[in-house]
Amino acid sequence: MLIKNIKVIKFHTILLVFLILLVLLISFVLITFVSAGESRFHIMEWSNNNEPSSKEEEKKKSYIKWFEFNVSYDVLVKTSQLDINSHTKNEEVKFNWIELISYLACKYGNNFDKFKSKDLDAVVARLKAGETMDEITKDMKYYSYYFEGYDSALHEFIGEYQIQKNTTASTPPSTSVNNSVADEVGTGFTTVYGLKAFHPIAKNYSYSHYDDFGNSRSYGYKRLHFGNDLMGSIGTPVIAVESGTIEALGWNQYGGWRIGIRSFDQKRYYYYAHLRKDHPYAENMYEGKIVQAGDVIGYLGMTGYSAKENVNNINIPHLHFGIQLIFDEVQKEGPNQIWLDLYALVDFLKKNRGEIMRGNPETKDYVRKYEIIDPIVPD
Repeated sequence: MLIKNIKVIKFHTILLVFLILLVLLISFVLITFVSAGESRFHIMEWSNNNEPSSKEEEKKKSYIKWFEFNVSYDVLVKTSQLDINSHTKNEEVKFNWIELISYLACKYGNNFDKFKSKDLDAVVARLKAGETMDEITKDMKYYSYYFEGYDSALHEFIGEYQIQKNTTASTPPSTSVNNSVADEVGTGFTTVYGLKAFHPIAKNYSYSHYDDFGNSRSYGYKRLHFGNDLMGSIGTPVIAVESGTIEALGWNQYGGWRIGIRSFDQKRYYYYAHLRKDHPYAENMYEGKIVQAGDVIGYLGMTGYSAKENVNNINIPHLHFGIQLIFDEVQKEGPNQIWLDLYALVDFLKKNRGEIMRGNPETKDYVRKYEIIDPIVPD
């Protein structure tokens, strides 16, 4: 009898445990299902309510994160001549040098060591035959990437501007005046289509440089050199390469006395560093000022590598010249900055070196000799 009662109790206990486990299992399944359903509901609700802002965020994120400026001097010269000549001679087909550079970059995987003149001749022939660059590049997957990159770097280097008459000082040999549109009677200026970006060192001042981009630097911390150093004499006038707004002016521990100029389209930041001790800047330079391409902005020196201001700690007098590309404002001061290898570009800009003259005998400051009117400069 006792044994029988024990068996009944054991059976009831097992049954109770089983029922408890079953209830727990069903509860777990129901909770998971409801939670999943609520999650899906909230995701759908967030997606529907925030679709526009989601697209805005995606658009903000879809900017170029990295770009290498690898175009060679030879390609810069040949494509610029095609562009300038087609406009000044009013040819039926007008070439865009940035489109040509981007096509070649796409063809060579941005390795311009592979450049052959016959490849440029071939695409020029197709354009002259009536094809458009859109048609030619429709199957080139990365053409739009290279075009955006090279356009961001070179956008305002070639174009139309006006220069004071009776001079060709800012008109390099490869830049011709289109006489059919050049005569601006009574204005004192002549309309020119050509290279309107200037070399950073004034005309008739000697300098030397080599391709030092990416070299090691150790002051402060180990890092790479993102610019091109132009060695010259202290006091050599430094020229604004492109028109823009002075965004930075003053002392920097690494660059010494420096000046930073932002292009009007916000894509390019020009950095000129190691300016002269005691008198680093041309007259009337200040943050927020608009300067024109060809203006004298400062003087070559050897300041920098010091937390203390106005100290010469650079061994050799030189101008550190840099161009930073900015596709999104987060890149300006962020960890993934894009600086260009400028060696070939500096050589190319020798075609347009600005003439200067003494502007103020007391301060011994220099100014540009010939004024220009750059259409991109705000009124």
